[in-house]
Amino acid sequence: MLLDKLSNYEITLASASPRRKNLLEELGVKFEVKTVDIEENFPDDFPIDKVAQYLSEIKSAAFQVADMKNNSLIITADTIVALENVIIGKPFNKKDAIVILNKLSGRKHQVITGVTLRTINNRHSFSVTTTVHFKKLSSDEINYYVNNYQPMDKAGAYGIQEWIGHVGIDRIEGSYFNVMGLPTHRLYEELNVFLSEDSENTSGLTLDI
Repeated sequence: MLLDKLSNYEITLASASPRRKNLLEELGVKFEVKTVDIEENFPDDFPIDKVAQYLSEIKSAAFQVADMKNNSLIITADTIVALENVIIGKPFNKKDAIVILNKLSGRKHQVITGVTLRTINNRHSFSVTTTVHFKKLSSDEINYYVNNYQPMDKAGAYGIQEWIGHVGIDRIEGSYFNVMGLPTHRLYEELNVFLSEDSENTSGLTLDI
């Protein structure tokens, strides 16, 4: 069982997101939270569907091998929202959040989460995409959400688990938890495979970034 394998590791979740912390806790994983400051930049011509994984790899690379133990396991993640091949970031203020939600209203968009798993000898990355369909939102609905909930720290200016997700999302294609910031089912499966690999395999240590 995965939890038995994980018991041999000192696990770090390198994310300040309370949603990711809660989701990992709900998997039964024991871990500590530690974040690093990085510039979340990527080339202008970088493929949109690769950005989240790329950023998760940069976050992972910020942890120095010299500071890791033989049983260290670091989990990094990044989530982006893309509308018609344009990345929609976190809102700057309430006015910007209203503008973003008006763009998403009545349309579908993609939520992509990239995850990197790293030990002192190995590294593995993957990404998961979910398509979210919003109904046509009224101005009153958008204003109510922005003024009463927490859109400011979320890519796309919304949380699927909050009020707007209950009333505004028509359907999704893919993982619900991925939209929250951590694709738990895929993470569970990837960790199982990753931790079963030969610990002497060092091929994953080089970051091509």
